[in-house]
Amino acid sequence: MPTYEYECLFCKHKFEILQSITARPKTKCPECGKKLKKLISSTAGFIFKGSGFYATDYKKTSKPAVSALPATCPKAHDGCAGCPAKK
Repeated sequence: MPTYEYECLFCKHKFEILQSITARPKTKCPECGKKLKKLISSTAGFIFKGSGFYATDYKKTSKPAVSALPATCPKAHDGCAGCPAKK
């Protein structure tokens, strides 16, 4: 459950409360009963792991090094006359 921080607009009382994401925000100050303002806080971050995120994030294995060009040209079956780099 995330922690939310509130501040009273009148008495300036600040407090934090654990609430579910779907819970309604608090509206009354527990000290004076007047209007609250929900503050933006940076107490926690998110860590995204798993498929669908940036390819190099949290990688556990590395790709093997590319050794050399393939022995045969991949375009040879298309009637390619040969690669100019190999001539």
